[in-house]
Amino acid sequence: MPSSRPTYSLLRTCRCLLTALALLAAAGPAAAQVGLPGLPRLPGGSLSNLGDASLRDRLRERLLDTAELPRKVSLEQMRLLTVRDLLQRHPAQLEPDPAGFPVVRREILAWSPSAAGLAAASAAGLLVADRQQMPEVGQTLVTLRVPDGVATADALSTLRTADPDGVYDFDHIYIGAGSRAADAAPEGAPAAGKASLPASGAGAPGAVGGEVRVGLVDSGVDGGHEVFENARIVRWGCGDVAHPAAHGTAVGALMIGKSERFSGAAPGAKLYAADIYCDQPTGGSASQIVQALAWLAKEQVGVINISLVGPPNQMLGRVVQAMVARGHLLVAAVGNDGPTAPPLYPASYPGVVGVTGVDPKRNPLPEAARGPQVMFAAPGSQMAAAAIGAPPYKLVRGTSFASPLVAALLAPKLAAPSPAQAAAAVSSLAASATAAGDGTGRGVVGENLRIPPSAFR
Repeated sequence: MPSSRPTYSLLRTCRCLLTALALLAAAGPAAAQVGLPGLPRLPGGSLSNLGDASLRDRLRERLLDTAELPRKVSLEQMRLLTVRDLLQRHPAQLEPDPAGFPVVRREILAWSPSAAGLAAASAAGLLVADRQQMPEVGQTLVTLRVPDGVATADALSTLRTADPDGVYDFDHIYIGAGSRAADAAPEGAPAAGKASLPASGAGAPGAVGGEVRVGLVDSGVDGGHEVFENARIVRWGCGDVAHPAAHGTAVGALMIGKSERFSGAAPGAKLYAADIYCDQPTGGSASQIVQALAWLAKEQVGVINISLVGPPNQMLGRVVQAMVARGHLLVAAVGNDGPTAPPLYPASYPGVVGVTGVDPKRNPLPEAARGPQVMFAAPGSQMAAAAIGAPPYKLVRGTSFASPLVAALLAPKLAAPSPAQAAAAVSSLAASATAAGDGTGRGVVGENLRIPPSAFR
C-alpha cells in the first residue's frame, strides 16, 4: 500500500513555512487586517495558500506526533488561522466580534426579551428577523437585524445599556474540535486478527424497552454509509434536506455505527441527529445550537454530544443551564488549542461533561485543552472512523472524536432527562474509568472502543 504520509522534502518545506509563520506571528501588527489577535499574514491573504485541506491535516498530524508543532506555531494560532480563512471566504455572511471570533453579520440574539427590550431595539433601528418559541426550556429566542450603517458591536452595546436586565449577544459560530481526517485508511476487507468489536449498547441497564437513545449536535450524517445501514436516525435541521459532512459522519459513526469492519460505542442505539451547518457559511451558529438543543429537549433525549468549540455566548450558556437543570447530560469536546489556551465552550460551562482525547498510552493529546472542564478522557488518536467517499474509513484525531465515545457510554445509563439519574450515570462511568495522569479528569474510559489502523490492513 502506498504511504499517504508526506515525503521528507515536502515535510521539510512545510516545516520551513511553519517556522516562517511563527516568526511573522511574533510581529503582531499583521493581525490587524481582520481583527484576530496574533495571526500571521499569509501570502495572498488566504489559508488556501498552505495547500489543500488534506495536506494541512496530514502535516498537522505529523507535527503533533513528533511534538514539533508547539515549537513552531502555537496550536491556538492554527485554529485562529482557520477562523480567519472562514471570515475571508464569507465576508457577506460573517464578521469578527471584538475578540476576533466569527459571528453572523449584522445579527444580535435576544433571550426572551421584555417589551421594554424590544422597544429599545426598535428605537435603535433593529428589526425582529426571527422568533423561535422554545417551550421545552421555557424561553423564546429572538434574532434582531442590525441596520446598515450601524456596527453590530455598537448595536449590541446600545441594547445592553438601554436594557441592562435583558440578555443579548452576538450569534457566534462554532467549529469542530478535531482534525477533519488524518491519513486515509486502506480500502478492502481487514486481515485476519482484526480488532474485536465492542458489544452493543442496546438493551443495557437504564435503556427503556431495550432502546438506547442518544443525541448529536453537529454537521450532517451520511446515512448512506455502510456503518449506518441498519441504523435508526431521527434528523432535525436543513428543511429535511440531507447535507452529509465529514465531521458529523465520523462522530455519528463513533456513537452508533456498525459494519463488518467497524463498531461505534453503542451500535443499535437510536441517534437523534441535529444538523446545524447545512453547508451554509452561517452554519454552526449559537442560534442553531440553541434551537437544536430545544428540539432534543422536546424529544426527551437524555444524553447529547456536542463536538464543537467556540467562545462563551450568553444564549448558549442559558440553554445549557436550562438543559442541565432538566437532567440532560451534555457531553462536549474540550478543544484542541493546546494545554495553555483559554477554555472553550460549551465544554467549559458548569454541568457539562467535558471530554479530552488520549493516545494509546493514555497520554493526553498534546493539542488537547487542560483544566477543570475536563471530566473524562477517551481515545482521540490513532483510530479510524467513517468517512465520506473513498476510502470509507479514515484516521481521525482530536477531542471531537473522544467526546462521542463518552456520550455513547453514558446513553444507556440515562434513558430520559433526570437530574438524579444523570448524576448516577456520571458516577457509574467514573467508577469504571482507569486512572491516568494529569489532564484526564476522572480517568480514561472506552479504551476498547478504539478501532486501530491495523483493523483495515
